[in-house]
Amino acid sequence: MKKIFNLCLIVFVVWSCSEGAVTTVKVSNASLCTRVDEIVEMSLGDVSNKLDLKKGNRFIVTDSAGVETPYQITYNGKIIFPVNVAAQSEAIYFIKKGTPAEPVAKTYGRQYPERVDDIAWENDLVVFRTYGPALQATGEKAFGYDVWVKSTKELVTEVRYGKELNPETVAKIRELNETDPPAADNLRRETSYHVDHGDGMDCYKVGPTLGSGTTALLTESGIVYPYCYRSYEILDNGPLRFTMKLVYNPLTVNENENVVETRIITLDAGSYLNKTVVSYAGLDGVVSVATGIVLHEGGNEVFSDMDNGFMTYVDPTEDVGNDKGKIFIGAVFPEQVNEIRSVLFSPDEKKERGAEGHLLGISDYTGGRNYTYYWGGAWSKADIKDSGAWNQYVMEFAEKVRKPCSISLL
Repeated sequence: MKKIFNLCLIVFVVWSCSEGAVTTVKVSNASLCTRVDEIVEMSLGDVSNKLDLKKGNRFIVTDSAGVETPYQITYNGKIIFPVNVAAQSEAIYFIKKGTPAEPVAKTYGRQYPERVDDIAWENDLVVFRTYGPALQATGEKAFGYDVWVKSTKELVTEVRYGKELNPETVAKIRELNETDPPAADNLRRETSYHVDHGDGMDCYKVGPTLGSGTTALLTESGIVYPYCYRSYEILDNGPLRFTMKLVYNPLTVNENENVVETRIITLDAGSYLNKTVVSYAGLDGVVSVATGIVLHEGGNEVFSDMDNGFMTYVDPTEDVGNDKGKIFIGAVFPEQVNEIRSVLFSPDEKKERGAEGHLLGISDYTGGRNYTYYWGGAWSKADIKDSGAWNQYVMEFAEKVRKPCSISLL
């Protein structure tokens, strides 16, 4: 530790003497987990005051060895950057005025009006999707979050939608359907994001369920399923964080006739899980909320840990016989949940929803407050190979959430 401190001191002295004011940032990790490229955040205002930054001034973040670290300024006035800190240890970073290197984008998302108002977003590990008003207008029911798996660090969503929805290709497939159906099928497979072309695909089934971790109100009558978002706003769009705000159509819940749900969803680079903050306006009293993961036929691996606040499920994918691997789904709860349990559908509901039931994490919610949790997924054909590795990842993620790094300016 003394050698590390001396090195930091040397770097600090060199910078102070040669390039003006430097702010020292100490990142402390009290947990038993090593933080590897974990995104942390601090107040832009505090740093601006320390460095006397004026509007338009730029700055550089480096680690203790002087290696530049990418950063992003968020919509809510935070500086975020990746840190590496050993368990129960500290790390030093420096901030000074200067022109930073152009960062590599590791997160991205947008609305796809050309695909019935989907919003898809991704980082270097995984892609997610939610459904919009144009889909709802068709009558199709898709309530929950979708997961697209990938086996590359590159951003893939634009390419996948571009191939699937290319007007010329769509027209050619339509023409071949009349003249050469086998050729139409081949072209469809060559361009479909439901087929793995070497970097992953969409092989997860949502339908009229909570999908990969949607939260819904829970009454005596059952789950009050949300439908598609009514409006959206993208708040952050890379390079290290994607954040969006979704607002939903009013629902009637118990005696409340105008309950409006708002979600703030954040996905950081290097994370399999989204942070989601849910609130319900127009809701009185205390009600139950349920974070749900859909259970599909053939998916028998369910794990939960109430004390440590997480649950996981291994999804067999929508086409079990075609070697598409497994999709690992999980949710993390920073606050204590009341219960975690599997709830199976009746035979009729199984047919209606195309699924076996849900794994539910149930909590109390007081109207007007925020409910915060994390949800997401991974793929067995990428870095996380089996359920044991996934459970370990989610367990450590839960500990990190409950014991976040502390940031101080020295």
